[in-house]
Amino acid sequence: MKKRVILAIAGLIVLIAILGAVKALQIGAMIDQGKKFVPPPETVSTAMVTAESWETALTSVGTLTAVQGVTVAAEQPGKVVQIAFEPGAPVTKGTLLIRQDTSSEEAQLPGALAEAKLARINQQRTDQLLKDGVISQADHDRAVATTNQTQAQVDTIRAAIAKKTVRAPFTGRLGIRQVNLGQILKEGDPIVTLQSLDPIYVDFTLPQQQLPKLHRGFPVRVATDALPGETIEGRITAINPQVDADTRNIKVQATVANHAEKLRPGMFVTVAVGLPVQQKVLAIPATAVLYAPYSDSVFVVEEGKEKKGKVLRQQFVRLGSKRGDFIAVISGLREGEAVVSTGVFKLRNGQGAVVDNRLAPPFQQAPKPENN
Repeated sequence: MKKRVILAIAGLIVLIAILGAVKALQIGAMIDQGKKFVPPPETVSTAMVTAESWETALTSVGTLTAVQGVTVAAEQPGKVVQIAFEPGAPVTKGTLLIRQDTSSEEAQLPGALAEAKLARINQQRTDQLLKDGVISQADHDRAVATTNQTQAQVDTIRAAIAKKTVRAPFTGRLGIRQVNLGQILKEGDPIVTLQSLDPIYVDFTLPQQQLPKLHRGFPVRVATDALPGETIEGRITAINPQVDADTRNIKVQATVANHAEKLRPGMFVTVAVGLPVQQKVLAIPATAVLYAPYSDSVFVVEEGKEKKGKVLRQQFVRLGSKRGDFIAVISGLREGEAVVSTGVFKLRNGQGAVVDNRLAPPFQQAPKPENN
């Protein structure tokens, strides 16, 4: 009985050993096969590293402001008897906005005109009497003073009527109405905002070390998220002569056309000031870069040494500014090298490659995406 048990245990041990040896041989064969395995070449599209001259630009952020913008307010207290404008409508200089109650002034005006007329008649009489020597120079001077005083009273009443007839001070676009018919206004109460929108100012700041590069008339490009894909051209029209003592920045103002009035005061914009100096760069498509926290890289396509066909070499690069679909390479590449232009995230160093540019996307410095 004991012999049978011992034989069974021994047989089991031998069987396990045989199975382990078979598995070890299988795993070893798989490892050897994996070492010898060569992945199939990847089909890629390529772009050449080209030397280009790019415009040098200074970038900043800015705010749009109106060339002229005010809140039209009441100059005299009084009741609103007429509202003659539509909120949001364009108006020209001198357009009637509101009229306040002027019945009291209009009632006083005929009496003041009559007194002024009488004073002028009396002055004409004293002029002749002075020539004839009938009256003294002092009597004539009093008559002249009376004429001036009565005329000044007429002018004061007319000025009060004019101030209660509120008109647009310049051509522009009105805002939201802030008064109602019959409302009693106090001096300085707001009536409506008025903004001149075409052209429009762009206010932005640049570091003081950039001041020698700036001059009036330099071109600027303005972009805003309110108008995606659009760039508006303008010119620098003013440079503040004083540097901000807190930030050491210089304030710059540009003027841009705004015929469609798409830009509005208060908008946040990005500004690029074009400089006359051209920058020599090596440009590649931005999609050719494999971005990583430790360093950015590209895959260079070159002829294989041991393998037939082309292989990929991962090359680390230092990048510069962007222009549309392109990005500048400061170091790491040479002009004329071919780099993989798309799909770099799935590639690895030393991998075989087959170049097929039939479906390669077009790369542009000023792309205009289609509105789909």
